[in-house]
Amino acid sequence: MALRPLDTLIYLSLRLLKALDRRPASIEAFAPGAARNILIISSTAIGDTLLSTPAIRAVRKAYPRAHIAALFNNANMELFANSPYIDRAVPYYGGWKRFYATAKALRAFKPGLALIFHGNEPQATPLAWLSGARFIFKLPNDSAFNFLLSNRTPVLGWKDLGHGIEARLMTAALAGCKTNDLRMELFVDKETGAAAEGFLHANGLSKDGIAIGFQPGASTISRQWFPDRYIELGKRLLAAHPSAKIILTGSPQEAGLCEGIAKGIGNGVIVTAGRLPLAQLPPLIRRLQCLVTGDTGPMHVAITAGAPVVALYAVADARKTGPLYDTDRHVVIQKPRACEPCVSKKCAYQRCMEAITVDEVSAAVETIISRLGRG
Repeated sequence: MALRPLDTLIYLSLRLLKALDRRPASIEAFAPGAARNILIISSTAIGDTLLSTPAIRAVRKAYPRAHIAALFNNANMELFANSPYIDRAVPYYGGWKRFYATAKALRAFKPGLALIFHGNEPQATPLAWLSGARFIFKLPNDSAFNFLLSNRTPVLGWKDLGHGIEARLMTAALAGCKTNDLRMELFVDKETGAAAEGFLHANGLSKDGIAIGFQPGASTISRQWFPDRYIELGKRLLAAHPSAKIILTGSPQEAGLCEGIAKGIGNGVIVTAGRLPLAQLPPLIRRLQCLVTGDTGPMHVAITAGAPVVALYAVADARKTGPLYDTDRHVVIQKPRACEPCVSKKCAYQRCMEAITVDEVSAAVETIISRLGRG
């Protein structure tokens, strides 16, 4: 990991402070069950944090009397802060923004153990150490801040680990939190669910109507399918199922993209992007008979909620982030990368996604609808 000037300053400072820290902090010195205050870090995107929920549940089951705080991304923590497995949620604002204020808030919690399930470096591991935690476990452990971890060896990168859920459970297991339960969880109250259902009903979706979701946006363009193909897909599906509705999901920033696709399809489309609070996304997606999506947070929400997905993969690897359980409910379309080396987040045009055709996505949706007896 290349370090920028501020990163280097933090790195050198922590090197010095760690050298002065005489507390035994190796994995051999850790005594499972001794932790009273536990810090969990899963501070990135919605999908990444959903992948952490089985591990969070495992920590609570292993430490039923511990006080557990979680560092969540401020932009999406409303989806996770009501988890019954944590006692406190602390917001993370991204990068170095409010870094020292965040470290101070974590230090006031006085954790003895920190588990980093997913967090951006070079902030995540320094925040864990600055919290005062004596033991810090993290996988992968190949960053420049490895020297702050209790599990320094063997050094493992993402390529050495399995699915994202499994990687997080491996981290939890280092602290004595072992489980075979892979299911992700979200907790939605009845009022929030009713509000989402009411929105769909008010926009023309009948109680028993077929609802097919499209999630055209993604965190990077490399993970997005093309608007014109969503338009063609929508037209085909509505021609085959005239009473169905196409539900376009997305963030407020993706509203323009969704509106353009809706205009291209014509009647029978409901745009939710920018029109519903984030908390209503899970019950909205749960109502869908199918969600067509790239590797996105809404895809993981759908898997969590039990809604079938048609997952479109090329740059990303479905073996790492795709459906891991209930796989018979979902259809994954995986294509090879078109460019080597892949520039991923720096991609300007997603050539590899061209290999995913409207024909095969349409067939996948029809397969799911027929399985549900809604053909």
